[in-house]
Amino acid sequence: MAIAAPVGPIGLLCIRRTLHAGWWAGVAAGLGAATADALYGGLAVSGLGIITSTLMGVQAWLQFGGGLFLLWLGISTLRAAPAPLTSAPITAECRYGLGRTYLTTFCLTLTNPATILAFAAIFAGLGTATGTRGWLLVCGVFIGSALWWVLLSSLTAGVGTRLHAHWLVRVQRGAGIIMGGFGILALLRVLIGM
Repeated sequence: MAIAAPVGPIGLLCIRRTLHAGWWAGVAAGLGAATADALYGGLAVSGLGIITSTLMGVQAWLQFGGGLFLLWLGISTLRAAPAPLTSAPITAECRYGLGRTYLTTFCLTLTNPATILAFAAIFAGLGTATGTRGWLLVCGVFIGSALWWVLLSSLTAGVGTRLHAHWLVRVQRGAGIIMGGFGILALLRVLIGM
């Protein structure tokens, strides 16, 4: 949970999805992030140096793509009208949206290959970076991350149903500005680093 809990662009995306499309959308976004975290954790446990060095070799391109996507997401969030939360059942159309939300967040989380280095350092520091213990830790990363996203979506949905429309607009605009800011920051890091 500690790895997933700091609120950054993925947390804001989860909050925005929850406010805009409901609890299930927020959970789908969070599970996409949890899956990417577990994938990077698995790579760290496997000690796949070739994959790690390849990811670090294309880090600038991944970060640039992620920055562009965050900037686009921030602008589209600013332009979109907030939708009131509903407790409608999941329809077939909604399931397609949930899958797309999951995949989008999964890919966006993967644009930060430095995450694999963080997992490698944490796992090595705990002395469980190999064997069965390492894979149990990867499962723990996924479960802890998923629990955080369910909790964040639940809190957001609970608060969102009590907010008046003008507050939802303010929250959405704030999230759009912050996500766009994260996108600009990522782009600047790539441009300055080149």
